Amino acid sequence: MISVTIAAIAKLKAIQAHHPEDPIVRIFVRDLDDSRLSFSITLEEDTLPDDDIQQIDGLTIALDRRSAPRMEGVTVDYTEADGFRFLHDEEGRSLPLLTIPTLN
Repeated sequence: MISVTIAAIAKLKAIQAHHPEDPIVRIFVRDLDDSRLSFSITLEEDTLPDDDIQQIDGLTIALDRRSAPRMEGVTVDYTEADGFRFLHDEEGRSLPLLTIPTLN
């Protein structure tokens, strides 16, 4: 299960307000190589049959079955300075091997 900070929820809801036709927040994680991961956030029209779905404060978040186990314990955060970040250690720090996604 992932967590989403209040700041990230607010930003995602603000973005969704401009894209009401795409109410699903999809999060992917993929390997770039042996030591780096790439995370992405997109808005989509619907969920897929094999998605792991979470409802968080009015957001529907979809994770594909491959991404879901890898997102266990991850917190999605947002700041104006850094954009979306994926935090995954117990002190809430973002490790340097993660890439920051862009969401239009």
